[in-house]
Amino acid sequence: MPDALSIVVVEKDRERALLIVDSLREAGDFDIFVISEETGLARRISERNPDVVLVDVSNPSRDMLEELTLASSPMDRPVAMFVDRSDNSLTKAAIEAGVSAYVVDGMRADRIKPIMDAAIARFHMFQRMRVELQATKRALEERKVIDRAKGLLMKAKGIDEDEAYALLRKTAMDQGRKVVDVAQALVTAAGLLS
Repeated sequence: MPDALSIVVVEKDRERALLIVDSLREAGDFDIFVISEETGLARRISERNPDVVLVDVSNPSRDMLEELTLASSPMDRPVAMFVDRSDNSLTKAAIEAGVSAYVVDGMRADRIKPIMDAAIARFHMFQRMRVELQATKRALEERKVIDRAKGLLMKAKGIDEDEAYALLRKTAMDQGRKVVDVAQALVTAAGLLS
């Protein structure tokens, strides 16, 4: 059986914290830890390293959002925030802090699990998008280096683009390296010689 999902609940009010914990216990088998103080929030969340963070505050402060940014950057874990009221700047700041679900009009016990599930799904969707974006950026940078190396070979050897790429590829295979690594070495060496 897989480990239980670990959840940190950030809630100052003891009664509301118990309501959240009871609601989660009814919804499944979770490892739940409650943080009642906002001071040192980033450190305390990081120490617990939970799978999900649920925050229930009447009106989030900028300080709390900064703490959440430190503790739960968008790459770390899903965060669902329940607030009684908000304004556009705080909503934007919460999303930029990495909050996956920002629910205005407070927290109701029957909505906790579905909102947490939505926050997790949204977090994973954005995480996949970030990974794809990084891979695309890396591929583009590699393509630029290879194109530059091909240009250098074309100029130095008087060959066409296909021959330059074939030479890079053969050299990479002979050396047991990636084409981009050979291309980078050529570009670096050309930079030293110019």
